[in-house]
Amino acid sequence: MKFARIATTTAVTAALALGLAACGGAETAPAQNAGTSAPASGPKFAGQTLTVWRLGAPDSKQTAFMNDLNAKFKELTGADVKLQWVPWPDAQAKWTAALAGGDGPDVTEFGNDQVAAWVAQDALTDITDIVKSHPDFQQIPQNLWSYETVDGKIYATPWGGGTRAVLYRKDWFDELKIETPKNWEDLVAAGKKIVEKKGKDVDGFAFNGGADANMSLSPFVWSAGGDFAAFEGGKWVGKLTQPGFKEGFQYYTDLVAKHGISRKSALTQNSTDIATRFANGKVGMYVTGAWDLTTIKEQSGGKIADKDMAFFSVPSKDGSGPAPAFQGGNDIAIWKDAKNVELAAEYLKLAAGKEFGTRYAKEGGLLPLYPEALSEYATDPVQAPFAETFKIAKGFPNDTNWAEANDTKAVLQSAARAVIEGKKDVDTALADANKELEEILNQ
Repeated sequence: MKFARIATTTAVTAALALGLAACGGAETAPAQNAGTSAPASGPKFAGQTLTVWRLGAPDSKQTAFMNDLNAKFKELTGADVKLQWVPWPDAQAKWTAALAGGDGPDVTEFGNDQVAAWVAQDALTDITDIVKSHPDFQQIPQNLWSYETVDGKIYATPWGGGTRAVLYRKDWFDELKIETPKNWEDLVAAGKKIVEKKGKDVDGFAFNGGADANMSLSPFVWSAGGDFAAFEGGKWVGKLTQPGFKEGFQYYTDLVAKHGISRKSALTQNSTDIATRFANGKVGMYVTGAWDLTTIKEQSGGKIADKDMAFFSVPSKDGSGPAPAFQGGNDIAIWKDAKNVELAAEYLKLAAGKEFGTRYAKEGGLLPLYPEALSEYATDPVQAPFAETFKIAKGFPNDTNWAEANDTKAVLQSAARAVIEGKKDVDTALADANKELEEILNQ
């Protein structure tokens, strides 16, 4: 099934989202009776079970959050929740199997840039009426619903906003007298010093070549004035061979191939792999979100504490400020095979409503989408770099086939490996990737 193209989220809308939220000026419907009041039909769900998929690895904060959420849900509806955690790198295959076999969740978490692809496969339930009738959801700025809306219908609810920044070992920076990088040159210098002093088995700045690689590549591409693709003349036109993209891509692959600040033997590691190495003292810097902090502390067995870690925005090429990073976030949706859509809707409203939606974002290291909560982050020592970067954040091509190019076919991951391994030069790798990207997006 094909759907009309969706306008790509721009830096302007991202800035508007943060600006309106920060000043409380977003257009919202009156929040009458907002909150978590029990549905009138609640008792009739007693004895039923709802299957919920969460993405990632559960840490103590998220475990406590889900326990509270599911306990409240049972209190209000009488229904139990069967919770399953799905690692991010496995999610695509898991959803695909569920779609084919019919053994999927009732409610599932999604990355917001993945929604359109699953709508195209008729995998999600239309929740337009649910969203428009729930007062809490009307407080979320309207421009934050672009990824979730296809052909005027809403298929998912924004749950937490996100962008990326560089997580680094603050204690190492202090020990080695490294200043926070302000431009690309500084970043390389910092990475080299970390490898020199901490060992060649340590990634000074970890190269991500896994399923979420483009989250790390994109700030460098956008900082150089490049982009992935644009919808022009009724079709997608790849921009991978343009000077800006080439410059950012060359810089990112050079971190391994030229500068040696990430191991050449680890070209397929994803952010989960990198976080584990960070917890084991083998990474100095990498691109991620604040959600990794709790997991790293737990995996380190107490060796890495809050004081040992900090974030800075991915630096722009010339040091003029932050580089644009991905304007992402996580959503929650009702799977098409949900056994009881009415019960699933009650979970959706509770989980993404103002109380639990704000908790989900804050406790998961994301940006809350409700204006009052988001405005608090401008002065938060951990979240300030994300809030600042969110003002100029950008989106990937908002096309139903982007997930195939990004995850399944791993177009740019393959191009980067080919360059680093010396199998192709940059021009050839990007020309081949550009052709493949256009073919996928224009299917």
